[in-house]
Amino acid sequence: MAEKKGINALGRDAAYQLANVTKTAPQFASITPRWITHFLDFKGLETGIYRVNKVVEGETPLDVLCSQDPSKVTIPQGYLDYQTEPREYQLDSIATIINVDTKVSDLYSSPYDQASEQINLAIESLRERQESQLINNDEYGLLKNIADSQRIQTRNGRPTPDDLDELLSKVWKEPSFFLAHPRAIAAFQREATRRGVPPVTVNLNGGTFILWRGIPLIPSDKLFVDGLKNPKGQGGKTNILLVRSGEHKRGVVSLYQTGLPNEQSRGLSVRFRGIDDNGVASYLLSLYCSAAILADDAIAVLEDVEVGEYYDYQ
Repeated sequence: MAEKKGINALGRDAAYQLANVTKTAPQFASITPRWITHFLDFKGLETGIYRVNKVVEGETPLDVLCSQDPSKVTIPQGYLDYQTEPREYQLDSIATIINVDTKVSDLYSSPYDQASEQINLAIESLRERQESQLINNDEYGLLKNIADSQRIQTRNGRPTPDDLDELLSKVWKEPSFFLAHPRAIAAFQREATRRGVPPVTVNLNGGTFILWRGIPLIPSDKLFVDGLKNPKGQGGKTNILLVRSGEHKRGVVSLYQTGLPNEQSRGLSVRFRGIDDNGVASYLLSLYCSAAILADDAIAVLEDVEVGEYYDYQ
């Protein structure tokens, strides 16, 4: 049997040393589209405080003013009273410090600037944290501030079209969007398809979303399933929100600080802190955010939504 001759040419390992390598920027799997920031209206603050003044509800003189007896000549008089202790929202601070060795930055910043990449990844982390806080913060988070009258339970655990219709009856004044974990949206699609009314899709703000009664269902993994972003099991419980957005609609607004020194983007500043004796450069990243619900009927929640029900279609 003839011996196999080796190739008399430069090998791959040696040639590799002279080759240029096309590389990517660092890929951060935890980054999400953060759709809620595209659909919520933002309100800039000058001093970090947002006071929500409200009219005293109930038996007000407005009832008298609007129920004039045509048999009487006298014009009714009155006024609308305001709450004397309105709620004030103070901006929350989310901050971190990024350290970059100047030697590393000087020598290894082509094609990607090391300091810029570190700062950009930190900014993405802060923005992810911001979205989570808008939903789950104990003080101003949407879930924790929904009125008891706006909380409903599912009929059977699964998110059915009837359940979402019930949410719409709670936020019937110009609702803007549903907000749900992707698995809750998938569970609703299964229920709607099983009933023969599969939801249609629409392109909004650069994304594709399903609609129910003309209202988009926006995904967010910050509405946890059993307290987790990505639970391993098929089952689990979560919540679905329905939101009316905008100050002019007496809805939900996201708050941020304007005019920050070294402002990098909305409500976010990046400050250079200097270089220490070891040649390490330091940057302070600060993000200021909060959220406010202007009226009780601006938001409602469907609680204890079961996401693990599946069907066999014949």
